[in-house]
Amino acid sequence: MGTTVATNALLERNGGRTVLVTTQGFRDLLYIGNQSRPKIFDLEIHMPDVSGADLEGVSYGVLTCITFCGSFVVLQTLYDSVVEVDERLQVVNNEKDRLPTDEMGISGDYIRVIKELDVEDLTKKLQVARDDGVESVAIVLLHSYTFPRHEQQVRDIATKLGFTQVSLSSEVMPMVKAVPRGFTTCADAYLTPVIKKYVASFCAGFGEGLEQVNISFMQSDGGLARMKHFHGHRAILSGPAGGVVGYARTTRPPETPGAVTVQPAVIGFDMGGTSTDVSRFDGKFEHVLESVTANVTVRAPQLDIQTVAAGGGSRLFYKNGLFLVGPESVRAHPGPVCYRKNGYLSVTDANLVTGRILPDFFPKIFGPNEDEPLDVAGSQRAFEDLTKEINASAGASGAKYTMEEVASGFLRVANEAMCRPIRNLTQNKGYDISTHILACFGGAGPQHACSIAKALGMSKVYIHRYSGILSAYGLSVADSVVDKQLPSSAEYSPATKPALIGSLTKIADEAVNELVADGFQHEDVQVQYFLNMRYEGTDNAVMTRGPVGAKGESSATSADALAAFDFEATFAKKYQREFGFVLQNRAILIDDVRVRATVSPDLKDPTSKDAANGAGAVEPCPPHSMTRFYFEQEKAWKQIPVYLHEELIERRGTKYTGPAIIMQGTATVVVEPEWEVQIMPSGDLFLVSTAESAGQEKDHPALRSEDVPLDPIQLSVFSHRFMGIAEQMGRTLARTSVSVNIKERLDFSCALFGPDGGLVANAPHLPVHLGAMQQAVRHQLKFWGDDLSDGDVLVSNHPQLAGGSHLPDITVITPVFDQTTGKIEFFVASRGHHADIGGISPGSMPPLSKTLSEEGAAIVAFKLVDGKVGEFREKEITDILLQKGRMDDQGRPCIGTRNLRDNLSDLRAQVAANQRGVVLMHELCAEYSLPVVTAYMNYIQQAAEIAVRNMLNEFSLQRKLPEVGVVKAEDFMDDGTRIALQITIDRRTNSAVFDFAGTGAEVFGNVNTPPAVTYSAIIYCLRCLLPGEDLPLNQGCLTPIEVRFPSEGSILNPSENAAVVGGNVLTSQRITDVILKAFGACAASQGCMNNLTFGSATLGGYYETIAGGAGAGPSWDGRSGIHTHMTNTRITDPEILEKRFPVLLRAFHLREGSGGAGKFRGGDGVVRQLEFLESMTVSILSERRAFQPYGLEGGEPGARGINLLQRKGGRTVNLGGKNTVDVLPGEVLTLYTPGGGGFGATN
Repeated sequence: MGTTVATNALLERNGGRTVLVTTQGFRDLLYIGNQSRPKIFDLEIHMPDVSGADLEGVSYGVLTCITFCGSFVVLQTLYDSVVEVDERLQVVNNEKDRLPTDEMGISGDYIRVIKELDVEDLTKKLQVARDDGVESVAIVLLHSYTFPRHEQQVRDIATKLGFTQVSLSSEVMPMVKAVPRGFTTCADAYLTPVIKKYVASFCAGFGEGLEQVNISFMQSDGGLARMKHFHGHRAILSGPAGGVVGYARTTRPPETPGAVTVQPAVIGFDMGGTSTDVSRFDGKFEHVLESVTANVTVRAPQLDIQTVAAGGGSRLFYKNGLFLVGPESVRAHPGPVCYRKNGYLSVTDANLVTGRILPDFFPKIFGPNEDEPLDVAGSQRAFEDLTKEINASAGASGAKYTMEEVASGFLRVANEAMCRPIRNLTQNKGYDISTHILACFGGAGPQHACSIAKALGMSKVYIHRYSGILSAYGLSVADSVVDKQLPSSAEYSPATKPALIGSLTKIADEAVNELVADGFQHEDVQVQYFLNMRYEGTDNAVMTRGPVGAKGESSATSADALAAFDFEATFAKKYQREFGFVLQNRAILIDDVRVRATVSPDLKDPTSKDAANGAGAVEPCPPHSMTRFYFEQEKAWKQIPVYLHEELIERRGTKYTGPAIIMQGTATVVVEPEWEVQIMPSGDLFLVSTAESAGQEKDHPALRSEDVPLDPIQLSVFSHRFMGIAEQMGRTLARTSVSVNIKERLDFSCALFGPDGGLVANAPHLPVHLGAMQQAVRHQLKFWGDDLSDGDVLVSNHPQLAGGSHLPDITVITPVFDQTTGKIEFFVASRGHHADIGGISPGSMPPLSKTLSEEGAAIVAFKLVDGKVGEFREKEITDILLQKGRMDDQGRPCIGTRNLRDNLSDLRAQVAANQRGVVLMHELCAEYSLPVVTAYMNYIQQAAEIAVRNMLNEFSLQRKLPEVGVVKAEDFMDDGTRIALQITIDRRTNSAVFDFAGTGAEVFGNVNTPPAVTYSAIIYCLRCLLPGEDLPLNQGCLTPIEVRFPSEGSILNPSENAAVVGGNVLTSQRITDVILKAFGACAASQGCMNNLTFGSATLGGYYETIAGGAGAGPSWDGRSGIHTHMTNTRITDPEILEKRFPVLLRAFHLREGSGGAGKFRGGDGVVRQLEFLESMTVSILSERRAFQPYGLEGGEPGARGINLLQRKGGRTVNLGGKNTVDVLPGEVLTLYTPGGGGFGATN
């Protein structure tokens, strides 16, 4: 069986009432998560919670408002209450620090029990929850993955108290990283009671409750599990997983006589009502160990399925000159317009009015009484109304569309949205899409099959005879599976391999015995072995496949095969393919050992039973009927044949030429022109493109970009393509980089730029980079002039002279030339925060720097790759980074980078990311022609410009400003420096002047801010004021804006040698607050990134930014414990932090009451407390320690932050907002980050 019970319970938040038991000081760990927000331009931050509101000792749940399917609904959190247990473990990996009482954990890490579990206190707290009716317990204690004893004690107590479901994180998913393990355990505790109730209800409908019947359920990993082993956290993707197994087991192209049958590479395309799932299969199932569903991170083996919020029920909008599809869904109620329930226009309506859905083949189940047919006329009227709106917005000179053209355009945009995850799944991993077969299924998939394949350059499509219910069919061909793993901290070497083999064979025996106990025969069981491997100093582990044992193979035989298998070579090969490089002279560490025991079903050839029916038939089947079909290319209706699939099956082997429609019992198949369909012996459909140009470069008519007319449909398609290219650049950078800052914290951004250096499109990365990057591109264009050639790659980071933000943010820029004219046609660029760039402080974030030379190596302009030579200039860039021969302002030698190896690796990764963008842009130009691509670069900027002009006009009218009106705002840095802003809005031109006159002078410190960062803040705020728009942030947002800075010497326009490291991370937040204050958009957020660095010469350095409270808005409370505005970087998991550095994270939770009161309350900041276990240097760079984050419209301010250091002996000192201090073992730093301001007066 397969079920969506768990998925639905997670989406609708109707699982079992759950109490979370966690280590004292970490009650809000899962609420905070990784501290990043999902949508960077949403001031009202929507995140489905997994936590409750804190009370003393026990926290009782709150209801949280989130966005779901486009409307506001109230969803209950995953757990009702939180119990903090007084216990604590410490990882002691340094041998010299170990005590005789330290114990080795399962992973090989040594563990010290700092505090044994307080049984009496825990029992009292759990009894309160049990008395309140809570039945499930999720137990998540730090380091329990390797030392589960305390969790087992909690289980014993909970069981005695009568809790019916107890989930231990050490059993649910014994892997390091407390946050994802905690999410997974909560999901298990929350969902398993729902699963058990569903199973019990199902069994109760049968005689004797199916006691003697073996029932198996599909798990998220594509394997079947017996009913008693089916748990909530492994059931979330039960439905989609069945579809993946279904197409993987059945997709086979027609056999060629005499040819060897080879498993083809297949892309699965499962299109439903609200979303589309895509996946890939090439003879083996690809699993991921971590995924996100309904904003809940689940760590368990799952099929690699990517989802896009576009399906048959996706809503259609026309805004700011763009055709938009989703992400909102019409849902089943009210549904599309054609459902006759006052619904909304959707993809289904577009398919209906263009003839791709045939109402006569649908039952009469629509309308209020569910007894009417699909309403074709209603859909047509709705499209006619929208078409009038579109034509009116185009003006007298614009193109005029028909209703059918508009509907077809929306289908094209929807198809492009669904192509993006397919490109990510293939191109991003180095696979050629064109060599794959597209397997389409789901209720709506076969309608879009040919269009999707054509858009992706694919020429083969496979549609199963049961395509509408393939997820159910897949259950019958799936393996029964037991998947087990254990944590490890071993280094892979000949010395450790025997112990690793012992662990593998041990859990393999357990997995085999579990299958035998379920009634399977030992001789039918096959075991696959894995090691989860990574390079030392990185976080990206690669699940490396080992040998596959023969059926019924003994442990001894398996051990011999494992001893002979070269895991290191296999890991290196996979790492090279995934990330594009291998790391030389780095130890390889094992995070987990894993086995997967399977029993395969006895699969019979589906063609053997009834292939004889119709065998040898040569006469095609006559059409069942004819129907009208709209052809977008010809802009005309034509009659095309309709076939019934059950009739075609009787004539297997016959072929039919499109256009045609084939009606299956559960789906509609659209065979488009220039496609041919063959009826396979199994009865499945195999479609092949007959277009002569398939897979070939197109010939384009000669034209100039200025002669390309604007087509809003095409503009919407290009919006997706441009953003998709920037996203793929970002994925390439994340994959190929090595530093924690870029690879794990995702402190980078990628973007496309026009020939003038203006921003065209960016991926949703870090706002502080996005507006500034175009300043860097334009500087390089001006600096190099005609001295640029094809193949050049440029690098810079100078904040004042080269459009940089601060020195650790290095920008790599690649100009792309037209091969015929030699002119630059566009740029691609990536900016990443490097772990160290030199300067007076490790990490290059000195809180007390006074000049730029104290902050690291500054690069105005340098060719990292000289196109004429074609080589990466490693020696030259090494000299620059090491600052060889450079002197600071006082004549002292400049301090160079302390981490050259990572600098060079990350620079190569940035070059690779840019090259990925170049390749994809070349492919786009080959598809559409360079003039067309260039034209739409301009048009997408114009669309953003129009949107901003409209917003300025509407704001001016809403505020009842005069035709030329003014709004003002100001705020103060902690040193008293004023940030002043006057915005003059002119409705005659719908433009604005941002004038920062009156802003304070340049500071003899490092909160000075280069102009590029101010541009970033402005463009970010403007984009935030266009909520919900599927519009790339680009230069067009700034076209209606004039920015006026005070003369040189201002904090916003500092001299070229001024220190600026704090301006990027602190002042940028204050500028953002001031702009949003002027617009009255929301109260002040924490106004800071709370930068913390620590380390030593022997330890190296560690850097993190810490969350705070978000400002409340006119209709929402501010989010607590979140990164806001100009940053969105992640924070290191507590267990990883303590494994790698000699620190103990004593607490990480919300700072209750720190958000400002008001009609809408500001978000709370956080408390983060670190005990240092060795001597080291600590640096803090923070703001809002003197001035509180203000409220608006009568809302109260949020609490200011404070940084306290408890010295040995008990003395506590306030470190202020910016300081560097040497600490001793046992000293404790506590950061209280600011809350957000409230909005509106409290009643």
